[in-house]
Amino acid sequence: MKKLLLILAIIFCQVALAQDKGTIKGTLLDKEMNNEPLSFASVILKGTIIGTETDLDGKFSLSVAPGNYTVVFSFLGYKSLEVPVVVKAGETVTVDRTLSASEGVALEEVQIKATTSKEKESALLLDQKKAVTIDQKIGTQELSRKGVGDVATALTKTTGISKQQGTGGVFVRGLGDRYNITTLNGLPLPSNNPSRKNIDLDIFSTDIIEFISIDKTLNPKNYGDFSGANVDIVSKRYTGKGFIEVGVGSSVNSEAIAQDAFFLNDGPNKSGFYQIGIPGFPLNNYNFTTSWDRVEANTPINVNFSLKAGDSYDLGEETKLSLFGVASFDNGYKFREGISRGSVNVGGVARRDYTFSNYVYNTNTTAMGNVRLKHKTHEFKYNALMINTSNQTQEEYFGIVDIFDYAPEGGAFVQRAVFDRTELFVHQLLGEHKLGEQYEVNWGAAYNYVKSDTPNRRQIILTPDDWDVPNGPKSFRETLNDSDNHRFFQDLEEEELAGNFSAVYKFKKDEDDNFLGKLTVGYSGRFKTVDFESTQFNFRINNSGGAAVPQPIITDIYNLDSYFNQQSFNANLFSIRTFRGGLGANTDVLRPQTYGGEQNINAGYATVEYAFNEKLTGVFGIRGEQINQTLNFDTSLNSGTNELDQFEVLPSISLKYELNEKQNLKFAASKSYTLPQFKERAPFQFDESPTQTTLGNPALYTSTNYNFDLKWDFFPKSSEIISVGAFARFINDPINQATINSASNDVSWVNSGDQAQAFGVEFEIRKNLFESEEETEDKTLNTKLTGGLNLSYLNATQDLDGDKVVAESAAAGFPLSIDFSESKSGLTGASDILVNADVSFLKEYKKDRSIQATLAYNYFSDRIFAFGTEGKGNIVDSGFGTLDFVFKSKLNKNLGVGFTAKNLLNPAIERVQENQNVTISSFKVGMDIKLSLTYNF
Repeated sequence: MKKLLLILAIIFCQVALAQDKGTIKGTLLDKEMNNEPLSFASVILKGTIIGTETDLDGKFSLSVAPGNYTVVFSFLGYKSLEVPVVVKAGETVTVDRTLSASEGVALEEVQIKATTSKEKESALLLDQKKAVTIDQKIGTQELSRKGVGDVATALTKTTGISKQQGTGGVFVRGLGDRYNITTLNGLPLPSNNPSRKNIDLDIFSTDIIEFISIDKTLNPKNYGDFSGANVDIVSKRYTGKGFIEVGVGSSVNSEAIAQDAFFLNDGPNKSGFYQIGIPGFPLNNYNFTTSWDRVEANTPINVNFSLKAGDSYDLGEETKLSLFGVASFDNGYKFREGISRGSVNVGGVARRDYTFSNYVYNTNTTAMGNVRLKHKTHEFKYNALMINTSNQTQEEYFGIVDIFDYAPEGGAFVQRAVFDRTELFVHQLLGEHKLGEQYEVNWGAAYNYVKSDTPNRRQIILTPDDWDVPNGPKSFRETLNDSDNHRFFQDLEEEELAGNFSAVYKFKKDEDDNFLGKLTVGYSGRFKTVDFESTQFNFRINNSGGAAVPQPIITDIYNLDSYFNQQSFNANLFSIRTFRGGLGANTDVLRPQTYGGEQNINAGYATVEYAFNEKLTGVFGIRGEQINQTLNFDTSLNSGTNELDQFEVLPSISLKYELNEKQNLKFAASKSYTLPQFKERAPFQFDESPTQTTLGNPALYTSTNYNFDLKWDFFPKSSEIISVGAFARFINDPINQATINSASNDVSWVNSGDQAQAFGVEFEIRKNLFESEEETEDKTLNTKLTGGLNLSYLNATQDLDGDKVVAESAAAGFPLSIDFSESKSGLTGASDILVNADVSFLKEYKKDRSIQATLAYNYFSDRIFAFGTEGKGNIVDSGFGTLDFVFKSKLNKNLGVGFTAKNLLNPAIERVQENQNVTISSFKVGMDIKLSLTYNF
């Protein structure tokens, strides 16, 4: 009985005490981030152990006994703030405050803040939770943990995205380059490759990134040429005290380092800033100065250097100036060997059949600087970016040039020396202005310039002097085409002006003084000029067939300068011509092949965002775009002009329903379009390799897309998420790659049918598998084991109509012959299954000592490269998986080391032709092993 009375007394006291308690609650904002909520900040009552952290929305709540308290707000790298409060029984005290960056904090703390604030995974999950639209973000903390060095690879770590092998392009939910759009800080970026709409994302180092945003549904502020994703790269900015960080690293590729010797082109240097032009009087004499022969390179060991610096200054109580800059250089050696086949017929016979060895060397030099000036509620930002990339390949092929016509028994030798260089310059000026609590104005302007060159590509085809003796001596006695032996010069220049403007009006407050509605009206425009030209010098072998001037025997296939020289030119062994003819044919033989023109887009949009109640929020938008694309071309295939001129009305809707504080349900629907690119419409022949040629199609026109998405998000903790999504895409007049009916099986782009459909589901989970904390005098030490998994399944089908393609191309004056092997197929570039998984371990030993290890896996299933014709199967890229290991250790407050091992499984990269079951190409890219060192001053 006494025990029962004691228990009842305790319960009564607790109830009484609870009734006497009061509440301190509020919201903490981040002044350095335009007064966005500051999550995971510390809130503690001074002199007590009572405290908490702000949640994803910057909110906090403490239940305390009546009395006088001092609330202390703190966050790493920010000025602590103390607020006295008086709490009365049963009452709630609201304390809303804003924190700003600290002036006296230690350097290493400021740098940690830069990665644990808006770049950390939990902060980006907060943005994802708050957004009404369906998007994803990945920040530098997650990229660093997974050992990601470029944007293209970064995107593959998110749900439903895979990378196109050998390029910096990505597929989003099975939709390739033409369905996506890339922006930098919300402003468009040009393409660095005439083959592509988007810039190669692997040229962007993660050193310049704060985070990457992936919008998978149409936001009316973004351009409507979209159905896969709008990828927005947000450049890094800095708000703390001054710092300098130096990084160095070295790595090797297992395939490259295993070679007894490594060979590259003559001419290009190791910096990647090489340039050479067409010599004077190229047809009169042999005036080319670079060798046809390969040169031996140094030991293929990769190096990288980086320098980062930042600082910020208070120019008065309400004015802050921030500076940040980064410069880096890295290179890479790779080696590939395997098989390469082309023009496989319906009987499974490859007309072109080679084994090959490719020696590859690439560079990436990046420099970025930005200035940020913030005064009260006004902010100005200037970003400047320069990227120079190069890719050098020494390609050697052995085998059959054409099993029916050219070295049919084998023994041929094809050598290609290729150097590609891209220069990108971006200048951006942006402004954000809050004009009172109801009005905002945002604007941005950009100038982009890109120059992409292929200077002096060299190719030769050497065959057995007697085709019946494939292992016998070789010569140039027999040739199939003048273009077999050539030097090729290509230039692409793209200039663009772009601008954005938006005005925001907030209206109708609720009882908590929060605005329920927001009206946004805006304009965006981009004005682009494209100028492409190329000249190919064909070395015609004279007296082919052993006539009056016999061709000499080539005793050394790696000493072709012994043949292609002034002496042989004088002896009339060969002559130099362009496709327009040789010397004396006419006065215009040096006129290059060209295409280009202008693309102008003017757009206006309006959106209304409204919170109908605490649960339901909607965004309703409309966008109108006037599109004009004018194409002029003068090539060996055709000449003329072509124009697309249309106006698109693009409605959209996004809804978010909050099931509870941790769960959201989102729905989105929109209309968009897909605009063909200049190269896809220009009748120009690109020899991608000795076994693959593409050409444009002037009959190509815009596709129309209808997009639907449904997604459920659950946020168990600040750094955890579980989400399930479903999506559907309906595409009218889809654009795809298809094989043309021809002996060489060239590939072109066509509106392949009337309609395509894509249905899919996505799943993502990020979970803390184990975590513990240890309190010390300096900080709380964490031990954490985390895991992540995202996967997607896609079912895509489309109608294939060869008669439609033939009729439309003939009407455009450029007839294509296409007879699809099937009446239905999937989408080109679409993988049915995508999987990304990772597990990470973090152990903090002291304030400045820690280790972190991550194991990451990526897989995509088979995807169609090009549709088959005339009974031949589709050309398909086989699926494969990659496994990476990343280890990093912080040794003290200044020094850090890292170890990365990528592509541990080293799978074969294969392309096959279905039905005939013939492997088109197969090779391995090798494992990359890297050591790195960073030092903070």
